[in-house]
Order: sequence, then C-alpha cells, then structure tokens
Amino acid sequence: MLKGLAITPPVIGRISIGRVVERNGKRLPEKDDQFTLTTQVQHRDGWVLHPLDDELRKAAGGKLRSMPVRMLFNDPALNLRADYSLFDRSKGRPVCVGNGETCRRRGKDAIEQLPCPGADSCQFAQGDCKAYARLHVLMGDGESDALGSFVLRTTSFNTIRTLAARLEYFQAVSGGLLACMPLELKLRGKSTAMSYGTPIYYVDLVIRAGLTLDQAMGEARALAEHRRAAGFDQDALDSAAYKGFANGAFEELEEDGSAVVEEFFPAEVGASPSAQPPTGDLRGRLDDKVKQVATN
Repeated sequence: MLKGLAITPPVIGRISIGRVVERNGKRLPEKDDQFTLTTQVQHRDGWVLHPLDDELRKAAGGKLRSMPVRMLFNDPALNLRADYSLFDRSKGRPVCVGNGETCRRRGKDAIEQLPCPGADSCQFAQGDCKAYARLHVLMGDGESDALGSFVLRTTSFNTIRTLAARLEYFQAVSGGLLACMPLELKLRGKSTAMSYGTPIYYVDLVIRAGLTLDQAMGEARALAEHRRAAGFDQDALDSAAYKGFANGAFEELEEDGSAVVEEFFPAEVGASPSAQPPTGDLRGRLDDKVKQVATN
C-alpha cells in the first residue's frame, strides 16, 4: 500500500443539496430544498445526474427529500468523517485538517502535527477554516454495489451535529449493528430568529418510512445473522477502513479538492466574522450572522 495515500471508501456517486451557478461572471454555490444524486462526471452545465436520481424522484412524486440508505460500517466515525479543514483555493488541496485538539498541517518539507484551537480561534487560517464532513452511505440496500458509496459533503453545523448524534444513537440501540439498520436520509428545514424566518435545510438520518425502531432493530439482527452465515465479516471490513483512513494525512484528493473549494469554500464567503470588523448595530450583526448561516 502506498504510504501517505489515504484509502477511502470507493465513491460511485454524489449526494448534493444545491449546485454551483454562474452569476455576474462568477461561479457561486446555490442552496436547494431537495437532494440530487449525480455521477462523478462534471461538464460545463454541472454534474451529470445519476440514473438513481430519476428513479428515486419518480418514487417520491417530485422533489427528492428522502432516500433509503444503509451504512457501510458499524463504527459511526468511519461513516461520517468530520474535521476542521483549510484548503488552498488556488490548488484545491487541503492545507490543514484538525479536530479541535490536534491538526495535521502541510509544512515546508513535511506534514506537521500541531495543536488545533478550532476554526474560530485559528490564527493560521485567518477565518478560512470550516467544519467539513463527508458521509459515505450505501444507496438502498447496496443492491448495485455492496461496497460502493455515495458521498454527501457538507459544511453545515446543523447537518454534521445531527448526523453525528443519529449515528451514535443507532449504533448504541442496535447493539453495534449500525451497518445492518434500515435507514433513510431525510432533508429537514428550520428557521430561526437569526435567519429572519428563512428556511435553513439540513440532513437528518432516520428509520426508514413504515418501520418502527423495534422493527428496524429486528431487521438489523436478522440481516446480521444472514451475513454471518454467508461469511461476511463486518469487523474485518471496519478494520480495513481504519487502516485505509490512517494511511494518509489528508483524505481529500487534489483532483476532487477544486470542486470542494468551489462549492464549500468560495472566496466570497470564506472569511469568518472574526476576521472582519464587527458591525456596530444589532441589525448589522444579525445580517452578518445570516450570511454565516447561509453558508452552512
């Protein structure tokens, strides 16, 4: 295995909640109120839709706001990879990745291990660091590819916090059978005083429609027994994923980083409020907060 190259779950498609549009000669991210499934192929008009997008959209009767999924791994931290990330916008590659305690940063001659104060307090990032997460899921029950994942990328604190909690909870109540639980991704909206009542959309993870928690856990136990009888070794799969992630300092490839930077780290909204002079009146501070929330 090549040292320094993170071995991540094979990706066969993307899950997005928005797109990048051209406005006044600039390419800017635009949020949406539904999921879109795409391939990994992009042309001038955007990402090419995955065949499953049309199939699921027809089943939903219009807007795609929920979809059946399973997790690849039993360990929540293997399915949801979240960290504080700083990207080099000119090259699209990660420069510094941390967890709020320690970070890995590109130095002149090597990768350095340093303390991580978090995105809001980092003097090195100067406001350009964000919480950034990747959720890897099997679409449906993994019928087309049992080990090929669709990836949802996000910088939304609402999404990251919700998904992290749900994964930990489902792993706990199922007795460690998270990968066997029948789940679905669900798009939710909420509004706050800071958003002036404008809906903010985030991703939730719930039991599949039509099932109770008890029924879902029963299905998980049955599937786990079936897999064991067939010789499927979930513990070995989780162990292989651990080793793969640990093999490299950064999980995002430079060839993928440019698209990540364009959608989630655009220069126009890259600076945090702490890196800008605060607005004096309350209305101005609320306006600044709305701009920050809109990027999440």
